[in-house]
Amino acid sequence: MARFALVAALLMLAPMASAQVADVYNFETTQQEQRFQDLIEELRCPKCQNQNIADSNSPISKDMRAEVYRRMRAGESNDEIVDALVDRFGEFILYRPQVEKRTILLWATPAIAVLGGLLVVIGVIVRSRRQTDETPELTAEEKARVAKILAEDDQDNRA
Repeated sequence: MARFALVAALLMLAPMASAQVADVYNFETTQQEQRFQDLIEELRCPKCQNQNIADSNSPISKDMRAEVYRRMRAGESNDEIVDALVDRFGEFILYRPQVEKRTILLWATPAIAVLGGLLVVIGVIVRSRRQTDETPELTAEEKARVAKILAEDDQDNRA
């Protein structure tokens, strides 16, 4: 029975031993802590791709958080920190890439899509108006024929 208790205790302790320890960073002011949080929330994890480094538990995100903290402690500005991380990991880590010649299409795509949609809607409206305006008038012969058909139909309905 003692062996069973020992095995059970060891099995219960194993998950605790492998539990991850959260990163602990000391800040002098709450403004510094908020600045750190803002920075790590606006940088994307290169491994996870859809998480920021604040939410990711990947080793590279931990390294990036430590780098942000180290650079903040060194007195660097937010732009200097972001630029250093972009130099190291690439522009992929930015959720909002900078507007440059090579990213202009990325930034212009929503406007192009909206303008294209507006042009399609305007084209459909203009085309439908032209079709209603272009209905030809009936000739006298066609009017007489319609009247004859309506008269025959009216007589059939009375009978």
